[in-house]
Amino acid sequence: MRINAVPELRNAAAEDPFVPATHSLLRPHSCLPVTASIRKATPDDAKTLVDLILELAAYEKLLDEAEPSVELLEEHLSEEALTGCEALLAETERDTAVGFALFFHNYSTFQTNAGLYVEDLFVRPTYRGEGIGFALFQRLAQIAEERGCRRIDWAVLDWNQEAIDFYGDLGAEPLNDWTTMRLGEDEIEEVATADASPRL
Repeated sequence: MRINAVPELRNAAAEDPFVPATHSLLRPHSCLPVTASIRKATPDDAKTLVDLILELAAYEKLLDEAEPSVELLEEHLSEEALTGCEALLAETERDTAVGFALFFHNYSTFQTNAGLYVEDLFVRPTYRGEGIGFALFQRLAQIAEERGCRRIDWAVLDWNQEAIDFYGDLGAEPLNDWTTMRLGEDEIEEVATADASPRL
């Protein structure tokens, strides 16, 4: 999907934790309150990002599945890494990290064009309602435009209606005719070492 519906956003401040209640969504100079900023994360931010990732996992009730590594993330955030992993940090004027977005490029064969895939976007609960979630996503949309991407993709937990509503206000549409598939580490090894299957 294209982030091209931002000017048509309705004012959902009263019902959405990411939208500021007292600030315009499209202020002339910034969509952020004066006490926050968005910047690109560096390998030195790996520990901060891991802390935020664990908070996200707890919020999503998936803490038992989360095993983030500071060392690996530090390696993967380097510009030379094959993962192509990038992240944005939202910080207060006192350099307190209050949110993040982690993303990388995917590719559409139908469009023969790169896109962005957003793995995670999270704002600490006590800092919601200040437009920080919108600012993170707006920066992602700007990066996508700068790089010529024609789509931004991501997944949302089915029970997270607040997030679904927020993304809907951005103009995003659910892909109800697609099913997300995954091979875990054990299954990858099994397929990688298996004999040819007569059914495939």
